[in-house]
Amino acid sequence: MNTILPAISTSFIVLSAIFVAFGWRDIRNKQMQQHMQKMVIGAICAVLFFLIYATRTVIVGNTAFGGPDWIKPFYFTFLIFHISLALFSAVLGIITLVLAYKKNFSKHRKIGPITATCWLFTAITGVTVYLLLYIIYVPGPTKNVFHIITNVSQ
Repeated sequence: MNTILPAISTSFIVLSAIFVAFGWRDIRNKQMQQHMQKMVIGAICAVLFFLIYATRTVIVGNTAFGGPDWIKPFYFTFLIFHISLALFSAVLGIITLVLAYKKNFSKHRKIGPITATCWLFTAITGVTVYLLLYIIYVPGPTKNVFHIITNVSQ
């Protein structure tokens, strides 16, 4: 369970990026209906990622980096970059989707490429974090929020 949920959630990020990339291609080819469908599926995949990630974080917990100590500063710097990019991309994604829903296509066209680029980099960095946490190195201990709250002094 400690490794299957991260694999599933990371798969949704990959799917999201694939749909965004193909949706971007569709709009460049003036295929608006296909663009809309792929972007909506990409957004749904991103939401599914977030729901699995948030649920796993609360119930199962976060997995500590299990790699060598000398790599930890680089890993945490990369992780902070990924989290910041993910938050920025999520906000941009919501704004971009709302602009499309409201048919404000002039603003949607301006922000869309920025959003897609940021999201694709978020997916790449997210997969990299997954690989570092679960594949390249032996995963560190996993502690859930309840354990952290009840064992503050330890």
